Formats: sequence, C-alpha cells, structure tokens
Amino acid sequence: MATELQPVHPGEILREEYLHELHMSAGALAKKLGVPRTRIERLIKETTPVTVDTALRLAKFFHTTPQFWINLQTSYDIKTEARSLAKELEKIEPLADFEHAA
Repeated sequence: MATELQPVHPGEILREEYLHELHMSAGALAKKLGVPRTRIERLIKETTPVTVDTALRLAKFFHTTPQFWINLQTSYDIKTEARSLAKELEKIEPLADFEHAA
C-alpha cells in the first residue's frame, strides 16, 4: 500500500526553494517586501498561511504570480481539511445520476 505524502505548506516552498537557494534570511526578505520580519518567520515555520497581501509581495519580488502562492496555500488547506474530515466525508452519499459541468 502506498504511503500518502503530507500536504506541503507554502512556507516550506518559500524556505526550501527560495530562501535557502538564495542564502537569504527571513529578515532580509521581510525588509525587501516591506513587511514585519515575524510575518515571514511564521510563514517559513509553517504556522501561518500565505495571505493575499503576502502573495502579491512574494510574486512581485520573485517574478512569480500571486496565484502561484495562493494556489499553494489553497492546495495545502484543502488537503489538510480533507484529512481531518475524511470520516465525515465518507458518510456523504453523492446524488445519483447528476453531473454538473463545473
């Protein structure tokens, strides 16, 4: 049986793929973004989510898009919540013979 991977917090991506690669501290990034150092520290410690404000600032600085950062956060939130609701979600019976183009 395959082991399911833990959801990846956007702070891990920021820490491992950006800050470590650039040899940049949370404080240095916070200064560049014009935000409190604690905001970036909490994000890379995975104790706070990426907000729209932070996503906009990260996107501008790293030449990404705000959607990239928000999508990382949304994916993390959905996977985390799905795990905590798994037993309750199993009890929900899908509506028979109904397909809706989403």
